Amino acid sequence: MRASDADRERIAESLREAVAEGRLDMNEFEQRLESAYKARTHGELEPLVQDLPAPGTAVAPVGSAAPVPLRGSAASWPARIGGTATSKGAFAFWGGFNRKGRWTVGRKFTAFAMWGGGEIDLREANFEDGEIVIRCFAIMGGVHVTAPPELNVDVRGVGIMGGFGEGSNEDGEPAPDAPRVRITGFALMGGVGVERKRTKAELRRLKEAEEIEQAERAVRERRRLEGPGESGGRKELG
Repeated sequence: MRASDADRERIAESLREAVAEGRLDMNEFEQRLESAYKARTHGELEPLVQDLPAPGTAVAPVGSAAPVPLRGSAASWPARIGGTATSKGAFAFWGGFNRKGRWTVGRKFTAFAMWGGGEIDLREANFEDGEIVIRCFAIMGGVHVTAPPELNVDVRGVGIMGGFGEGSNEDGEPAPDAPRVRITGFALMGGVGVERKRTKAELRRLKEAEEIEQAERAVRERRRLEGPGESGGRKELG
């Protein structure tokens, strides 16, 4: 059966997913993608993904029938909202605290630091609700909040002989379906800082996505230079 452009694009999408998940290296991805663009029949397309799962399918670990759920920053924002809070506050006096990694932020979270410091990292966190209030109080101490660029963050705190506000931020626009986090409170002879920054894992995923895009451009350019050939002059995939 003859393959359509939609069929070739379906296979290309499966290959993109596979290289992003580490199932294919870039060289194999380019080779299979080029073969997909050249394919004229389903018989030529299907072997290119025969050893790969369908796009977006989680693979069960050995000995388990359940798929592995996406967690942390890899999960979509709606999947990160809801559930029971694992922490609703933090306290530091002549010491420190941290909340980071995979944890669930309470609907109202209160952080207090006096003659000490604390770290609140929201980049891999889940959220008890779509509306979150984080109250930070720093007295001769400091609290540092790190949020991903796509999170909706509103900073409204007050600094008294100290600072309360946002620092340098990485590029990124808040996602419409992300939780809304309001950070309020005060800093007295201390500081509360809010920084937007991606995790190393997220930066690695973005780099991989850029490499995939570059590989696709290289394949399309080779196809353009080769001309229609066996494809019979069909429209080139975008």
